Amino acid sequence: MRFLAIGECMAELAPSDAPGEYRLGFAGDTFNTAWYMARVAPQVSVAYLTAVGEDRLSQSLTEFMQASGIDTRAVQTNADRTVGLYLISLDNGERSFSYWRGQSAARTLADDPERLARAMSDADLIYFSGITLAILAPDKRATLLKALREARAQGRTIAFDPNLRPRLWESPDVMRNTIMQGAAVSDIALPSFEDEASWFADATPRATAQRYLDAGVMTVVVKNGPSPVLYAEGERFGEVPVTALDRVTDTTAAGDSFNAGFFAGHATGQSLADGITYACALSREVVQHRGALVDADLPPLPKG
Repeated sequence: MRFLAIGECMAELAPSDAPGEYRLGFAGDTFNTAWYMARVAPQVSVAYLTAVGEDRLSQSLTEFMQASGIDTRAVQTNADRTVGLYLISLDNGERSFSYWRGQSAARTLADDPERLARAMSDADLIYFSGITLAILAPDKRATLLKALREARAQGRTIAFDPNLRPRLWESPDVMRNTIMQGAAVSDIALPSFEDEASWFADATPRATAQRYLDAGVMTVVVKNGPSPVLYAEGERFGEVPVTALDRVTDTTAAGDSFNAGFFAGHATGQSLADGITYACALSREVVQHRGALVDADLPPLPKG
């Protein structure tokens, strides 16, 4: 199976154990998912589609992707731009972010429709997020959505995490409308109930799932923090319980690693419930460590 993630990878400054000190890494929502996918499902070919600059930081990012087992042939270069930067602040395990991304090359990832189409033609499962859409100019969002729609028509499976980040958008209405356009080209949606309730006024996880089903999504998995994960396929609904944790160190990549676990299960033929169970186990391990990309023993992927 060939997995392609699309989006922005940024330079990350994450708190170290010493107060006031930070360590440099690379992360971004769809990239985090690709990185964990390469770690837990090495039998899957993992590629990333983005754009970087030609400066040393951009070169370091590309080298890091390659060292992580991620195919970089879909990484474009833009000499006039560089890699975005963000800093993580932590408060009892919950994170907040400060961003510097005005010159991010990833904003140009959809500038070449032919290159998009070529990259997607090599993939079986294509993954993008609300952040992927948010960083693009409106006409380039339309370009990406058109390419995804065509890839889906050609038999590729399209997966989407709405990952609602209102401050990246022109307005809440633009965000909501574009998110549902993203859903309309997708087979799989992985929303988070807390965000969906805040911005779409969903009363329950089931209401969130139904809204995405109504948009044309085939499979919806609604993440809900420590509460059970709700899933839906057509008219079939179910829940998978979440094991509580006594201590959470850093939730930075909780949803991203969950998505990787879910996709890994999908790629290896696990049932929907079993894939969610593994996704929960992977995410549970990740949030017990600092930073988006956890270099620790991760739970092995069960055989499908």
